[in-house]
Amino acid sequence: MRIFVAVGISIVVVGLLAGTKFAQISSLVRFGKAAQAAGPPPQAVGTAVAQSAQWESLLESVGSVEAGRGVTISNEVPGVVRAIRFESGAKVRAGQVLVELDARVERAQLSSLQARRELATSSATRTRRLAASGASTKAQLDADEAQLKTISADAQALAAQIEKKTIRAPFGGKLGIRSVNLGQYLNPGTPITVLESLDAVYIDFTVPQQQLARVPVGTTVRISVPGVQPPRTLIGKVAAVDPNVDPVTRAVKVRASVEEGPANVKPDEPKPSDVLRPGMFVNVSVVLPERANVVFVPATSIMRAPYGNSIFVIEDKKDGAGRATGGRPVKVARQQFVRVGVSRGDFVAIDEGVTAGQEVVALGAFKLRNGVPVVVNNEIQLSPSQTPHPQNR
Repeated sequence: MRIFVAVGISIVVVGLLAGTKFAQISSLVRFGKAAQAAGPPPQAVGTAVAQSAQWESLLESVGSVEAGRGVTISNEVPGVVRAIRFESGAKVRAGQVLVELDARVERAQLSSLQARRELATSSATRTRRLAASGASTKAQLDADEAQLKTISADAQALAAQIEKKTIRAPFGGKLGIRSVNLGQYLNPGTPITVLESLDAVYIDFTVPQQQLARVPVGTTVRISVPGVQPPRTLIGKVAAVDPNVDPVTRAVKVRASVEEGPANVKPDEPKPSDVLRPGMFVNVSVVLPERANVVFVPATSIMRAPYGNSIFVIEDKKDGAGRATGGRPVKVARQQFVRVGVSRGDFVAIDEGVTAGQEVVALGAFKLRNGVPVVVNNEIQLSPSQTPHPQNR
């Protein structure tokens, strides 16, 4: 009897558990079907409106800074450094003495030649008087005159040699790092320092041969220097165009000049010659005369992929017949492939795929797929700019 009671209680307990689990599974199945019928939950996104405007046409390139005049100062004759008259990085004027080589032997030889020249001058003068009175021959006069000229020429050559022992700045500018020391013996052509002119700075860059006709001499050029704080944009003019085309790249070399005028020199800011150093790379934007009508969106709206770029356009949800659904409006994100144009700061021009006035996703596009419902939340506002200058951290 006890066995029958225990078996009955076990059957009742198992039945209760099975019924409970069946009810739970049925509830989950109904919830899943309801969720499947309702679709995925809406995603919160930030949006922006595609805008239209006229953008100036720019031809972008990368340039290299070249000094107006730049040389490597070196000695023309050998000698030992006797005196150094400059400091590394100093500004000098034209003709300023930089280095003096030991010339004591040459100066002693010049003193000897000067004494011999005085004697030759006296002899030639005396012979002229004697020849005028007939007391001296014409041959003796020619010999004395030739000796005077020879000694004078030797003295001038030695004086020029001594002058070469004094190394001067050929023009005014800024010196580089000193490469010689006091007492050092210099062979001819030993680099002493570098001298760069401060009166003009040039920017060399290239443009494709197809764009050469759009870049005549005198075209305005904007130069931005990466890594300079605060950011600087300098204005220049196209000064020269190379007549030859590179047969490898099919590009033409162009040179722009940057002058220290009112457009580039502002209060409490360094001069262009202090910002631009020879050898630096800069970003060059050639300002073309025509302006283009563009439709642009924030750069954060672009979803880039190997198969093409796309954006998500916000639209009202429609039924199967293409009509907007009634009741509370529901917005969905539709993926639209686009052809991206030029960039301007935080904005990107759209050449094809979007029209002005359309609402596009600017924040949260990475979590969307085509047709997913969305909730627009623009509490966090973007502050894009066409000329951004982020802080260099």
